[in-house]
Amino acid sequence: MKFMRALALLFFLAGLAAPALADELRPGYLELTQSSAANWRMIWKAPIKGGLATNATPALPASCTATKPRRELVNGSVVALSNVTCKGALAGQKIGLKGLGATFSDALVRIAPLGRPVQAARLTPDEPLTMVMAEPQPAQVARTYFALGVEHILTGYDHLLFVVSLVLLLVGGWQVAKTVTAFTVAHSITLIATSLQLISVPRRPVEICIALSIVFLAVEIVKARPGAPRLSERIPWLVAFAFGLLHGFGFAGALAEIGLPEGEVPVALLTFNLGVEAGQLVIVSGGLFFLALLRRFASAQLPLARIALSYGIGSTAAFWLIERALA
Repeated sequence: MKFMRALALLFFLAGLAAPALADELRPGYLELTQSSAANWRMIWKAPIKGGLATNATPALPASCTATKPRRELVNGSVVALSNVTCKGALAGQKIGLKGLGATFSDALVRIAPLGRPVQAARLTPDEPLTMVMAEPQPAQVARTYFALGVEHILTGYDHLLFVVSLVLLLVGGWQVAKTVTAFTVAHSITLIATSLQLISVPRRPVEICIALSIVFLAVEIVKARPGAPRLSERIPWLVAFAFGLLHGFGFAGALAEIGLPEGEVPVALLTFNLGVEAGQLVIVSGGLFFLALLRRFASAQLPLARIALSYGIGSTAAFWLIERALA
């Protein structure tokens, strides 16, 4: 029993450490937008956590000079704005971040030249520079957005806890598979529709409702009784589909911070979504493996483990709900 209480407390404390807006992507973000033949506007957004704000700075070609940046603190990140003047085209040259190797963080670079497609690439401590191409390659876009999708589901704590809650609620592998598929289809619909600007929903109410959806599932797990299935157990796929539509708006909000490369929107959307699904598969597989271990070695503790975890998840989501409502 002490172990189960500790498990619930661990989940709750982890939730307190997580940001209220769990849909924010945490890599740094470097953007260059061309305003005329020789002039660019540069934005460098560096999260304070992870060391990017203190260790990493934009690395530009020798033919480019930047003005002194104007800095401001926005949602836990230092945002630096400056103007860049370049002699000649950037195509064929490298840009990136100096000092990225001293951090444990990644960064996304987005280059928007006049009259040509937007290029997006992922920078890592091992590869802190990227080549500016005259035309972005679909393979590069696919790799970048797939990795972003995986990272978002694995570090987007609210989505992660929702999927974990589905596994705890349903326990059975086949039922989990069908329900998670419904969740996937639903959030894909709203992610694509919002990213293509077919629909628009304010972000704050979405974030509040996402936290509420996790609280709902946690309560359903606690109140579940053998022989008396509740709505979420009778038609779990419908519940998952309904909440999936909501979570899709959250995914779209995170993707909107990055933007989609012109000319490669279908590839970027598809691979971001595939990355989300790949991360989701990791979560579901890990959850089912954990439950299988409990059944094998501590079957008597399985009900207590589900309840303890649901209390931890529910308390965390309730904290997010209040924090987001008061933000």
